[in-house]
Amino acid sequence: MKLKITQIKSAIGAIQPHKDTIKALGLGRPNYVSIKPKNPQILGMVNAVRHLVTVEEIEG
Repeated sequence: MKLKITQIKSAIGAIQPHKDTIKALGLGRPNYVSIKPKNPQILGMVNAVRHLVTVEEIEG
């Protein structure tokens, strides 16, 4: 199972740890998409920036 993570909002006004998390997820601008494996580390990162991204589960 994989996660399709889409950035929906800009990180310009966000605090530095959130900006770092967005970068670590392979995102950087609104409408960027990243495919990541579903594991506790990625889920924790997504939870930290849940106000900036949307997440869908995909088969993979």
